[in-house]
Amino acid sequence: MNFASNRYQKIPYRHVGNSGLKLAPLSLGLWHNFGGKADLDNAREILKTAFDHGITHFDLANNYGPPPGSAEENFGKILHSDFKGYRDELIISTKAGYKMWEGPYGEWGSRKYLISSLDQSLKRMKLDYVDIFYHHRPDPNTPLEESMRALDHIVQSGKALYVGISNYGGERTRKAKAILDELGTPFIIHQPKYNMFVREPETDLFPVLREEGIGCIPFSPLQQGLLTNKYIDGIPEDSRIADPEGFLQENDLTQERLDKIVALNKIAEKRGQSLAQLALIWVLRDPVVTSALVGVSRKEQLLDNLAALDNMELSEEEEQQIEGILGAS
Repeated sequence: MNFASNRYQKIPYRHVGNSGLKLAPLSLGLWHNFGGKADLDNAREILKTAFDHGITHFDLANNYGPPPGSAEENFGKILHSDFKGYRDELIISTKAGYKMWEGPYGEWGSRKYLISSLDQSLKRMKLDYVDIFYHHRPDPNTPLEESMRALDHIVQSGKALYVGISNYGGERTRKAKAILDELGTPFIIHQPKYNMFVREPETDLFPVLREEGIGCIPFSPLQQGLLTNKYIDGIPEDSRIADPEGFLQENDLTQERLDKIVALNKIAEKRGQSLAQLALIWVLRDPVVTSALVGVSRKEQLLDNLAALDNMELSEEEEQQIEGILGAS
């Protein structure tokens, strides 16, 4: 498979915290649309489009699907059929923390679970190692030292090059960094939920990441599609809100939020952008954010997201207008 020869000239790259690793401002998340129920040809087209435009980072987790594990399996198939010879140009990450199998060792943060889960993930993707392995969520019932020592073991055994954490609060992140620093393990990245409607990381987490030199890669920067123009004129039948089994529910779209979406869309239109593009560059405005994880169901959505990078600067007036709309969201 041949990719665009100028793909690395199409997009800027940013250092992940104080590390030597660089990522594009957008990374591709494989949470939805890549599992057993997905169209494999469509998934292949999305992955190829991403790499053709300079996106090198593909983000998975053990339980991504549905069913759990199937996103890694499908990704592995596409990786070996379409990306032969390009492994060293890719950043592949996976995670463990949420429930993956039955019994007491199938979730959370024990050494047993984390190491076993990564072994399973590597088999599904047919890989010797991943570039980044995350603990997906903090475990209140397992000592933090045990989880972090498991991450250290994973790096020392050659199964991951770097480690990260996801969904940790600021203080627990600081403690995790101290443990991993003492062990000499390259903890470089944190993956929180962050967008215009979810701003808690700004006060709790971001100060710690800046002080500790840790990069940030937010998931759900578009709040699962709310921060697009999809819902301005009602709820489409093919939307996530219309899916009764989806994570996004109708009560997530309150009248207050809809009013904000409409107002934000007007700012985006004045800039010649879509609301999704505005929401992405807003997330990327803080230097602590290295990259934003986007999830798409069609390559056209990905191309629309990439177009945000053509106009990433927000004026002081625009930032003030956006802050006035968002208020205390």
